[in-house]
Amino acid sequence: MGPIYLDNHATTTVAPEVLAAMLPYFTERFGNPAGRAHAFAREADEAMEAARAHVASLIGASPEEIVFTSGATGAATLALRGVALATASRGRHLVTTTSEHSAILEPARRLEREGFAVTRVGVGATGLVDPAAVAEAVRPETVLVSVMAANNEVGTIQPLAEIGALCRERGILFHSDAVQALGRLPVSVDAWNVDLLSLSAHKMYGPKGVGALYVRRGRRPAIRLQPQLEGGGQERGLRSGTPNVPAVVGFGEAARLAEAALEAGEPERLRALRDRLLQRLRAGLPGIELNGAAEPRLPGNLNVSIAGTEAETLLLAVGNELAVSSGAACAEAGGKGSHVLRALGLPDERVYASLRFGVGRFNTEAEIDRAVSVLEGAVTDARARSSARRA
Repeated sequence: MGPIYLDNHATTTVAPEVLAAMLPYFTERFGNPAGRAHAFAREADEAMEAARAHVASLIGASPEEIVFTSGATGAATLALRGVALATASRGRHLVTTTSEHSAILEPARRLEREGFAVTRVGVGATGLVDPAAVAEAVRPETVLVSVMAANNEVGTIQPLAEIGALCRERGILFHSDAVQALGRLPVSVDAWNVDLLSLSAHKMYGPKGVGALYVRRGRRPAIRLQPQLEGGGQERGLRSGTPNVPAVVGFGEAARLAEAALEAGEPERLRALRDRLLQRLRAGLPGIELNGAAEPRLPGNLNVSIAGTEAETLLLAVGNELAVSSGAACAEAGGKGSHVLRALGLPDERVYASLRFGVGRFNTEAEIDRAVSVLEGAVTDARARSSARRA
C-alpha cells in the first residue's frame, strides 16, 4: 500500500487522459505552430487552438482572450508588470492584498523598487478581503487591483464580483490569480468582473510548465500590456517564444475534463471528503484548530493547527505514508513560516503547528481514514516526547 497524496494544492498528478492527449505531440505531431506553411505546422496550430477553446470555455471566455504562458507565475508577471509599465503615464499605483501568492507579491515588490506605489490590503482572521477596504485603498492614480480568487493555503474564496464591480465603476483594471480556483470552482470572468486572470494547468491534473493569462477584449479603452518577453511575437505579441505544444494540448484536455467534473458534482464530493477528514481529526485528537474561514472555502482545502506539535516534525514522521504540507511549497522553501497565516494574525505556535491538506480527484474515503490514523499516531508520539522532555 503506497503513501497517500493529500497535497493537491502544491500540484496534482497528470490525469491519464491528459497524458494520452499529449503524447503524440512529442513525436509524430511535432510541428512548430508558428510556421503554418506545411501540414506538420498546421496540425500543431490546430491543436493549440483547440486547447485554447477548452481553456476559454472553462472560464466563460472567448478563445482569442487566452494567452498561453510558461505557467501562472509568467501570467501574473505579464499582468502586473505588463499593465503597470504600459499605463505608467496614467498612474503608478497598484492595490493587492497581504495574503497573495508570491507570484503576485514579488512582482509587486519589484515594481516598488522601480518607483511604483503598492498598497497591500489586510485580511481578517478569516482570510477574507473586505471590498470596502479595497475601495478605500484605491487612488485616482491606481491602474490595477489584484486579488486572488481562492487562497492557496487556507482556501478562502474572495468576493471577486464585488471587488471587480467597484474597479469597473472607477475605471481600474482588475486582475485575479485564479490558479487554485480553476477546476475546483465554477469560474466566470463576466460574473467576477475581471479584466485579467492568471491560470495554471498543474493544479488541475494537467502538466507543469504551462499556464495562461486571460485578457478581456472589447473593453474601452482597450487593455494595454507591455510584453515581458521579446522575440518572434507569438501569442499576439504578448508572450514570444516557440510554444510548448504538448503542454498546451495537455492544458486543454485538463480544462475539458475539469469542466465535465464540475458539471458532475466533483466539488460536492471533495467537500464531503474534506469534512470527513476534519471531523475524524477532531474526534481522534484534541487541540485541532481550523485556520481561515470555514466558508466560503475551496471544497478540498483544510488547514489546521495541531496544538502541542511542530508541523515539520510531523511531516518527517509521516513522510513515508502521507503527503501533506505545512503551507505553500514556496513558503516551505524559505523556512520562514506561512505569510498567509501571519496575515490572518495567528501567533507563532499556531503558524508552526499548521498542516495543509489538499483533497483531490483521485482521493477516496479509505485514504482519508488511513491518513487520520497515520496522523493520530504521529501526533501522539510527538506529544509524548515533548512531555518527556519537559518532565
